Amino acid sequence: MSTFDDDIPSRPPEPDAFPPVSGEVLPVDSAVAPLSGDPITYAAATTVHPASSAGAWKPSVPEDLRVPWSWPHFIVFLFFGFISLILVQTAFAIYYLPHKRLTSQSELEQFVMSKPQFAIGSMVVWYALLFLFLYVTLTVLRGSPFWRSLGWKMPNDTSSGHLRSPWTYFFSGCALSLLASAITAKVQTPEHLPIQDIFKYKNTALLFMAMAVLIAPLVEETIFRGYLYPLLAKSFGVLPGIVVTGVLFGLMHGYQLGWTLSLVSTLIVVGIIFTFVRARTGTVFASFLLHLGYNSTIAFIAIVGTKGFTRMPTSH
Repeated sequence: MSTFDDDIPSRPPEPDAFPPVSGEVLPVDSAVAPLSGDPITYAAATTVHPASSAGAWKPSVPEDLRVPWSWPHFIVFLFFGFISLILVQTAFAIYYLPHKRLTSQSELEQFVMSKPQFAIGSMVVWYALLFLFLYVTLTVLRGSPFWRSLGWKMPNDTSSGHLRSPWTYFFSGCALSLLASAITAKVQTPEHLPIQDIFKYKNTALLFMAMAVLIAPLVEETIFRGYLYPLLAKSFGVLPGIVVTGVLFGLMHGYQLGWTLSLVSTLIVVGIIFTFVRARTGTVFASFLLHLGYNSTIAFIAIVGTKGFTRMPTSH
């Protein structure tokens, strides 16, 4: 079917009326694509390959929003993420939890936090499964370049001209972290935030900070700014895409912050800034550096302030 509906005649032409043009690539209608019955194959079958739809993009759509996936793919991704999280947590619980019965919720949480293999290891495995899903459905089954499809372009590859020195974005993230800390320093927070419970155990806290610096920026920027934002911006516009992505990013950390309104709101604003930088530069690399600087500053302050999590502040 033609991209422009005005070109469609009132009566369908005969089958041989318009012979195929030599070398023309016709897009495959995902509604009639054969399915194998499993969600991963379905997700791959309902994506739109860039090579087969290059002529279908409107000129107003920026290049960095021309992604080879659609809403059905995103729905399957959410389903896969939810099921895989449950399976990973269950597997780690069976392996690490003691045979004796824990009598209360607080005992269970205390045991989990005291075992960094459980608290941190399960999240790392889950992150790896999310990346595996994207790699299989986008690269293996569809042939799209993995990193570039998800918005990862080196600074010299972007044509926007806005990406300057990588250090500019890293140190901007550091400054943003200091600003956010200053804003929330006087906020009255609940006594027992889930994230504070992690800091009661030295090994768990150190591994958590290592994950926050080495893994979290890579995973969260790839999923939020590389995978989710282009889909939202292409469907609803760049500005709504920036705002919605930032809101979802802040809400994702809501549990760790005890759903404290001021803390969650601050993180939503931070998420919006991350997404704005990604949209402005056209590459996830910029928002990743911003995120890396932000988390690195938090980790540095936490480690120095607690002397390696050996002396916790009295407020904790």
